[in-house]
Amino acid sequence: MTAPTRRTNGRSPDGRSRPAIGRSPPELHDSTGSGNRAMTGVELADVAHTRQEAESFSMPPLLIIDETERFLDQVGIGSGPIRWDRIGDGHSNINYLLQRSGHNVVLRRGPRPPYPASAHNMVREARLLQALHAKGVPVPRVIAICEDDAVLGVPFYLMEFLDGIVLTDELPCWAHDPTSRRAVVQSAMDELASLHALDVSATALAQFGKTSGYLERQVALFHTLWGRITRRELPEFAEVGGWLDRHRPVSQRLSIVHGDYRLGNLMYYRAAPARACGILDWEMATLGDPLADLGYFAATYSADDRPPTVMDLTPVTCEPGFPTRAELVEYYASRSALDVSHLAWYEAFAYWKSAVFCEEIFTRWLVEKRPGDLFGPQLRAGVPDLIAAARSAIDRSR
Repeated sequence: MTAPTRRTNGRSPDGRSRPAIGRSPPELHDSTGSGNRAMTGVELADVAHTRQEAESFSMPPLLIIDETERFLDQVGIGSGPIRWDRIGDGHSNINYLLQRSGHNVVLRRGPRPPYPASAHNMVREARLLQALHAKGVPVPRVIAICEDDAVLGVPFYLMEFLDGIVLTDELPCWAHDPTSRRAVVQSAMDELASLHALDVSATALAQFGKTSGYLERQVALFHTLWGRITRRELPEFAEVGGWLDRHRPVSQRLSIVHGDYRLGNLMYYRAAPARACGILDWEMATLGDPLADLGYFAATYSADDRPPTVMDLTPVTCEPGFPTRAELVEYYASRSALDVSHLAWYEAFAYWKSAVFCEEIFTRWLVEKRPGDLFGPQLRAGVPDLIAAARSAIDRSR
C-alpha cells in the first residue's frame, strides 16, 4: 500500500527532496560512484555498485548497479555504465530513474522484505499496466519484468520514463488563468471517468480483483489493520468504522479502482492544453466501487472550505480559479452517469483508511524504526484530525 505523503513543497515524508517521476533530475549518480551530486547517508545504504559490495551491507541495498546493468543488457536497453537517481514522492514502492547511452527508463521495485506475500506485488502491477495500456489508458509502457529475486532481492519491472509534470505544489506558466486551472481538474476527472467505464467483465482486467463485496472487504481490512498497528487509545476510529460498516452504500458499477487517485499521481504534458499523459502508482488497484476513487480524490483535494489535514496533498488547488470540490464532483458525475449523492460516505472512508496508513507511520516513528523522520511526529495530532474529518463527512451525509 502507498503511504500518504504530506504537503511538503516537493519533499517526501522522510524530508528528502525527490524529483517527480516525469521530471529529469539535473544531476544523477553514475556507476563509478563519482556522480556530480553527493549522496546522503541514506542513499549510500540504498545503492551498492557490485554484488560483492551488497553482501557487505548491514541491510540489503535497494539497487545493485552491476546486476542492474546485466539485466539491462539482457533486455536490450543501451550499453555501458548507468546513471541513476531515486525519483517520486512515495516511500512504499521505490522508483529509480536509470540513464544509459541515451535511454531513460524507470525501475520500480518494492521495499526491503519481509512483507506479506500480497503486498508490493510488482509483477501483478506490471501486468495490470500492460492490460490498461492495451485499453488506451494513459499509463507508462512496461518495458520488461524481472521475476527473479536473485537480481535485486525482490521482483521489479522497467517502464518508460514520462517527460511530464506533476501539479501539486507548483503550476506551469500555462496554468495561471481560471480556464486552464479548471481544465487541469477536469482532465483528471475525464481520465477517472474513462477508467471507470472500462469493461472488466470479459477482458484481461477481470483477473485483477473479485467481482463483489469490495466495500465490505475494505472496511473489514482497515479495521483489522488498525488493531494490529496502533499503540494508543483512539476509540473514535472504531466508532467511525462501525458507522461505515452499517451504512455501506450499494455499488453502482464494477470498475477498475486505482486506490490512490489524486493529482500527485497524475502526470501532465508540459505544454497547454491541460492533458494527463500518465496515471502513476497502481499498487493498490483492484476491481471495486468507482466512487471510492472519487471520494479519495475529493478527500485529498486541497481547498479552503474544510479544516486542513495531513491528507491535503494538492496545495495548488487552493489558488483562485480551481474548481471547488462540489464542482469537480458534479463534473465527474456528468461524465460517468453515476449517482454521487452518497459521496460523503466515500470521503469519510477515504479519511478513515488514510488514518490507518498514517498511524502505521506514527507507530514506526514511535518505536524508532523511522529515525530522522520529519513526518511521524506530526501524526500524533494528524491521525486524530483525519478521524475528525471522517466524522465531519459523516455529518454531511445525514
